[in-house]
Amino acid sequence: MFKKDIQPGSRSKVKSSVQRGLRAKFIETYPGFEPYIEEIIPKKASLEAVKLPDRATLYAIDSIPLFFQPFDGPPIPHLKLVHSFPDAIPTIGIDRGAIRFVLSGAALMVPGLTSAGGSLPEKEKALNDGDVVAVTAEGKEEVCMVGQLKMGTEEMKTKNKGIAIDAGHYLGDGLWKMTLD
Repeated sequence: MFKKDIQPGSRSKVKSSVQRGLRAKFIETYPGFEPYIEEIIPKKASLEAVKLPDRATLYAIDSIPLFFQPFDGPPIPHLKLVHSFPDAIPTIGIDRGAIRFVLSGAALMVPGLTSAGGSLPEKEKALNDGDVVAVTAEGKEEVCMVGQLKMGTEEMKTKNKGIAIDAGHYLGDGLWKMTLD
């Protein structure tokens, strides 16, 4: 989605009523962020909307990116926010062999998650098609990608092929490198 460098588009202040709605939608989508929401989006803070390519909008406070929202999708937390609160969204893990592909912008394939070095949640905590997840890499500490699942984790375990995440926000992509100063 953000493979190339991005120049931020027009910026605008978000009205407080819209900000309350975005805040509520963010908590509804990611209940794990609720204990930290005052730290992430304080009620009196001035939230900015920055236009991005592909009809997406990035929301930031004081030039710190918080989350972006594709035109037809849910709000997706920026990697910098996920690094600050790593336990706030569900996590899956890729094996060592998938790291270079993910960090070059390729789609995340199911075998990278189902192999010996990959990790998917237990059946009780299964994730569904459309859920947004953080992706960790085998042997690494930081989350390397955030994206929306194309199929549920139980389906991944049974099929063991196909695309898990089509296009996500990953370390080193245009959104990661973009500065808002």
